[in-house]
Amino acid sequence: MAALLPHVSVTVRGLRQLWIFASSRRKPSNCFILREMTTSCGVMNKNTRDPNVSSLRKHSISSKDAASPVRRVSIEGNIAVGKSTFAKLLQSASPDWEVMTEPVSEWQNIEGKTSKERDSSPHATVSNLLQMMYQDPQRWSYTFQTYSCMTRLRTQLQPPPARLLNSKALPVQVYERSIYSDRYIFALNMFELGCINATEWMVYQDWHSLLVEQFGHQVELEGIIYLRASPQKCMERLKLRGRPEEKGVQLDYLEGLHEQHEKWLVEKSTEIHFKKLKNIPVLQLDANMEFKSDPEAREEFITKVKNFFSAL
Repeated sequence: MAALLPHVSVTVRGLRQLWIFASSRRKPSNCFILREMTTSCGVMNKNTRDPNVSSLRKHSISSKDAASPVRRVSIEGNIAVGKSTFAKLLQSASPDWEVMTEPVSEWQNIEGKTSKERDSSPHATVSNLLQMMYQDPQRWSYTFQTYSCMTRLRTQLQPPPARLLNSKALPVQVYERSIYSDRYIFALNMFELGCINATEWMVYQDWHSLLVEQFGHQVELEGIIYLRASPQKCMERLKLRGRPEEKGVQLDYLEGLHEQHEKWLVEKSTEIHFKKLKNIPVLQLDANMEFKSDPEAREEFITKVKNFFSAL
């Protein structure tokens, strides 16, 4: 995508220019991700399909002014570490906790997603972007990481439900991964593997920083829960769940992701570009434990999570 577009600075105005240019080229491959980017962050008015810069500014300013009692926490960890199982455990543990699941289904069926929200070109060939990325990472990694970040952003921008806002206890909104792990784990890993080139990596970081800065408090996290398990254990679970797109995933890929998690959340050696994220509290849980089938392990996890949330 970057090679097809003229040079513009990645600012709100830059996003507007990119969308106008891509639309004028009438090529779905040019337009789709940019359209998703602008609609997700409010630059385009969905009714008029015209770029609307003021909506982004209004949204970002109001989000900074509106103080919410709801704490925001993400669950981080390797592929097949047990995040979805853990998310269900949290959801059932307290009515004051709301879990936002990872938008995997959107990555698996882009045509279904886009057909509901906007006109799809009859020449569009996109469908299962997750599978496309695994099959041809050199071609699709940048596209996938762009779209995955947009879907995560949309998730993190969803307002808390009324029951959390009205809670007399300690309400917490929990995200299954975040826009931060999208950058500092998965996109970074693809860059280091050579699947995202240097130009794409610079562009990704630029617009990622722009969105974080624009939405400010609304996408900040108060804490991170790190489900920590060996790559070997994750590989065992990956094979058991049998997700079709992951058939070709090798152990060395999981080892690379494990190293990225360790650098970011344990060693603190990853270069972080957002002040609050640098010193964010992290709860480490030993996900090598079979907490899905072990009641004592589940109880231990919930106790630790409650104490962690209380300290935020």
